[in-house]
Amino acid sequence: MGGTVSCCMSPRETPKIHRREVELEEAPITTTEEVDVSEDTGTYLQHISDRELPDELAQEANPSDHPRASTLFLNKSQTDVREKRKSHVLNHTSPRLMTKKSSSCSTIFIDDSTVSQPNLKSTVKCVTLAVYYHIKNRDSSHTLEIFDEKKHPLTREKVPEDYATTDPEHKLIYRFVRTLFSSAQLTAECAIVTLVYLERLLTYAEMDICPGNWKRIVLGAILLASKVWDDQAVWNVDYCQILKDITVEDMNEMERHFLELLQFNINVPASVYAKYYFDLRSLAEDNNLSFPLEPLSNKRAQKLEAISRLCEDKYKDMSRPNMRRSLSADNLLGIRKSHAVLS
Repeated sequence: MGGTVSCCMSPRETPKIHRREVELEEAPITTTEEVDVSEDTGTYLQHISDRELPDELAQEANPSDHPRASTLFLNKSQTDVREKRKSHVLNHTSPRLMTKKSSSCSTIFIDDSTVSQPNLKSTVKCVTLAVYYHIKNRDSSHTLEIFDEKKHPLTREKVPEDYATTDPEHKLIYRFVRTLFSSAQLTAECAIVTLVYLERLLTYAEMDICPGNWKRIVLGAILLASKVWDDQAVWNVDYCQILKDITVEDMNEMERHFLELLQFNINVPASVYAKYYFDLRSLAEDNNLSFPLEPLSNKRAQKLEAISRLCEDKYKDMSRPNMRRSLSADNLLGIRKSHAVLS
C-alpha cells in the first residue's frame, strides 16, 4: 500500500487515561493457606492483565490508533449532516444529487480511487473538509504557543485582529493544503496519514484545532507524514521555498514539538489507514463530493485482465492439495491399506 510506514516508539501509556500505579505494599499476595515467605527473595510482579486497560477504554481514547474506534472528524460532521437532512424535510426539498456517469454498451466508467491508490484531488478535498469540521464544531479553543500563528506567523503580513475568532472557509483550507501538496509533489496516501497524525495530536495533547492555529498544525502534520510515508521525503528547507517567510529553525522547532506531543508514536497500522480512507469516502458522500469516474481504456482493461489472471493462478495453486507428508504413529489406524499386485 505504497511506502512502508515505520514505527519509532509506542507510548507507554494511553493519553487522557492514566494507568493506576500499584505499589508492592498495596498489592499483597493473598492465599488461603499460610505460606512461608522467609526464604522467598523474589519480587511480586503484577499480572499484565491487571495493568493493561480494557480495549473499550483504549479505543475510546485513541481513535487514531485503533481500527474499531470512530474517527473524530466523522463524528463532528454528523451534526451538520443531521441539520441538512432536517432542513430538507422541513422545506420539503430533496438534497442535490451527485451527477454520476452511467456506463453504456460502448463505455464503462470505473472508480479509479482505491484504498491502495486514492485519487489525489478528491482525497485532499476530503481531508481539508475534515479539518474544516474540526474547526467549526470544536469543543473549545485550547491551543499551544508553538502552533499559535500570532506568535509564530507564517507570513510577514500582519495577522488580522479577528483571525483567532473567524472560522476559515473550506475553500481557504483546501487552497493552503493543495499548494503544499502540488509544490512538494506529495501523494494522496500522505494526505490520509496527515489526517491520522492531526487527530492523534488533538487526542494526545488534549487541544483543539481553531482559526488561530490550524495552518501550523496542518503544516506540521504534512511535514511529518511526508517524511514517514514517502521514501524520498521533502526537507524542511524545501518547505521554506514554498512558504517564503518561514525559517528553517521555526520548522525544526515545530517538528520537534509535534513529535514530542505525539510521544514519538508515528506508527499507522494498515487497518487504521483503511478506516480513515473509507470514513473520508463516507464524508464525501454526506457532503455531495463525488470521486471521479474515469472511462475504462483499452490499456486499463488489459491491465485489469492481467491482474485477474494472476489472482486466478494464485488461487488455483492454493487449492491444489499439498504434498503428502509423513504421518505419525498416532494416525496409522486411519490409513487404508492398498493391495499389492503380484506378477
